[in-house]
Amino acid sequence: MTKPKYYFILCCLLICHTAFAQQTITLKRLFSTGKPYNVENPVMIDSVNLKGSKFDNKDLLESFISFPDQSAFTEELKPDLSNYFFVTKAQRGARFHLLSFRVNVDKYAKTNIRITAPSMFEAYINGNKETSKTSIEDTLSTSKTIKLNFPALPGTYTVLIKYMSLATNKSAEGIKVTIEPEDKKSTVNYTFDNGDKRNITIKDLLDGERVSSTSISPNGQYILLGYTTTKSDGKTFSTKELLSLKTNKRVALANSNKYEWMPTTNKFYYTDNASGEVKLIVVDPETMVEQVLSNNIPTGDFQIAYNEQYLIYTDREAADAPKGDLILLTAPESRQPNNYDRYFLSLYDLSTGIKQRLTFGKHSTSLNDISKDSRYLLYSVTEYTPTIRPFFQTSMYRLDVQTLAVDTLWTNEGFANSASFSPDGKSILIGGSGEAFGGISQNIKEGQIANSYNNLAFIMDIATRKVEAISRDFTPSINRSFWNVSDGMIYFSVTDKDYERIYKYDPKQKQFTLLPLSEDVIRSISFAESSTSATYFGVGLSNSTRAYALDLKNQRSTLIADPYNKTLSQLSLGKTEDWTFTASDGTTIDGRYYLPPNFDPTKKYPMIVYYYGGTMPTPRTLESPYPSQVYAALGYVVYVLQPSGTTGYGQEFAARHVNAWGKRTADDIIEGTKKFVEEHPFVNGNKIGCIGASYGGFMTMYLQTQTDLFAAAISHAGISSIASYWGEGFWGYTYSSGASAHSYPWNNPEMYVGQSPLFQADKVKTPILLLHGTEDTNVPIGESIQMYTALKILGKPVEFIQVKGENHGIRDYKKRIEWNNSIYAWFSKWLQDDSSWWDSLYPKQN
Repeated sequence: MTKPKYYFILCCLLICHTAFAQQTITLKRLFSTGKPYNVENPVMIDSVNLKGSKFDNKDLLESFISFPDQSAFTEELKPDLSNYFFVTKAQRGARFHLLSFRVNVDKYAKTNIRITAPSMFEAYINGNKETSKTSIEDTLSTSKTIKLNFPALPGTYTVLIKYMSLATNKSAEGIKVTIEPEDKKSTVNYTFDNGDKRNITIKDLLDGERVSSTSISPNGQYILLGYTTTKSDGKTFSTKELLSLKTNKRVALANSNKYEWMPTTNKFYYTDNASGEVKLIVVDPETMVEQVLSNNIPTGDFQIAYNEQYLIYTDREAADAPKGDLILLTAPESRQPNNYDRYFLSLYDLSTGIKQRLTFGKHSTSLNDISKDSRYLLYSVTEYTPTIRPFFQTSMYRLDVQTLAVDTLWTNEGFANSASFSPDGKSILIGGSGEAFGGISQNIKEGQIANSYNNLAFIMDIATRKVEAISRDFTPSINRSFWNVSDGMIYFSVTDKDYERIYKYDPKQKQFTLLPLSEDVIRSISFAESSTSATYFGVGLSNSTRAYALDLKNQRSTLIADPYNKTLSQLSLGKTEDWTFTASDGTTIDGRYYLPPNFDPTKKYPMIVYYYGGTMPTPRTLESPYPSQVYAALGYVVYVLQPSGTTGYGQEFAARHVNAWGKRTADDIIEGTKKFVEEHPFVNGNKIGCIGASYGGFMTMYLQTQTDLFAAAISHAGISSIASYWGEGFWGYTYSSGASAHSYPWNNPEMYVGQSPLFQADKVKTPILLLHGTEDTNVPIGESIQMYTALKILGKPVEFIQVKGENHGIRDYKKRIEWNNSIYAWFSKWLQDDSSWWDSLYPKQN
């Protein structure tokens, strides 16, 4: 045979090996820690144990060895011609060798690993013992084979073999490993490496330690840090610590206590009721000496006044439970738990021990703020107004705690909902939306209605009651605010496109300035009372929670906690790029895309499209219920876009959400997807899937009535009929007061029927998976039931999974993994032409 013909035949064989099912693979690389673990036989005090059993060699096999990290497996073993790897024999007693290899699985496949050896061993997968061999043979040729069978989900598996050589063994110490799919028709690909990184999985986003809270002392010298850790079995626990910024010393704190800083004194406090009475205890962070500030304080939630002389309690007054089997509702809100309960304010004087009730009545009162001089409270009263949109009206009052005199700041305002004092107490900072105070802050087109979920800020002069709309031309949507005493600036936490950022507002110069912080999405920020210091934590596209100390003067951030870094360093994440397109009307639509790890631009990849659920943009976070990086690791390109109606892009853009119910949003998603495929030749345009939840679940259903672009679709907790959702969900009609402003089933049937996917179900051609929690009080499960029923009657390809006991989101650890795997399996079936995963989860029934 000539050399060119040999290479031609070899190339054909390689092509065929890739195109057809992968057969048995014999392992060619095995890694050892490079050192043996020697164990002696125990001293035989007696010939048998309590159970009457004699000591056996398999008892030695069970010797505990603390397994090192994968990075310790640095010595590569080479097989001989018969594919055996050899290790050294024991000279006396027993000698253990720790051997490891990592296998990457690109799709679901029931997998067989066969391990052949003449000696005893235990085999582990990802740290869990799966099987063991307890027989000994005299030669390699007579060695027994142990089969390890497991349902391999896409991901990386670390296989560890705890191999035991005995001094009495006659055979050479060799081991051979093969791996193969149980189904010979499977197109799964197994690859092997001993690298430091592996593909990300859903468990990586659920397990591990993360920052959960940060707060800074009044003088800015100490930070309280909270962490939450989820173990691989789903159990969660919290830890707390105190950090000194001067010395970098960290002190562990009791997990059971809830710690907070005193308003001005540089001490933190907690309550203790171990003795049967509630004690208020303060701790000096420098000495960690504890002091009982007050004995026998009332139970309940409270806020300490800035002068630290009194506590303001928010107490609940429980309503009598309905009697009998017949319940008369007094309002749509009556269906909600504890709806009849009311809340009131009380003041507890630390010096006298007297608790005085401050508010009384049939309406609840909410504490908004306490003035810096501790003289005044801001409290609000919300009244249910079922005939007036948005069905709740808020009134704001200032209360003099010395005289109990009440000053009314505004009454019956439906679109202003919170307030806080300026440092001098002469003004208040107000949070609301575009229609507040007669619409003075609106910046929308004629004919539009403001999106009430796009939040704005106002300042009221208390003396004149004049209200200034300070964020009318500010594009981001405001989430939280803090008026800082030390520099007089107002700091806003905002949704800014798909970022969550912090802006500083100068009330004198009337200017907004972006703080250059170190994360894309700031989860929380805490400001020192008497210094220009702060602390915050946040996340990004490619990292989990990290905490920082911040100097507001030089705007420098210093990393103080990154608990997930070790895990993250072991993960191979796909590349992420921003990508925008210009819609037909000239609007720029933002988006981003994720590529699979080890991306090959010459290949054609299936794609998953994700879009907002509600009116918030999809933030730039690694962790998400719909994790783009995990989708990418499964072999998909992922395209995330921020279509019309999203907050964080200005009032006009957000107002496109109102009374639209998919009209403009669907156009953006369809147009963006088509343009993305046109510009990116590595996308297989015939294998595009889409997924969304809540309003995004509605969008999934609606999209399938408008286009045949998608090859598979998934709707979680989606709305199929706008009218039934409007009337049935706990928040259906109140959410619709913004999304469907002034529109009701009786005055706008064109929208309630025409835009509802249920009434266009006959147009659906795309295979669609419906997912829904059985206890969903936001979007009742009936929304999926009726769409499922319609599609079944029409003979459309549809499946429906009900998640028992779950509400609008899937919270239970085990159910969340199973729910995600169902999503991955559905896409694998329709976008990768492999139904084995789906069939293993949901076998066909006769």
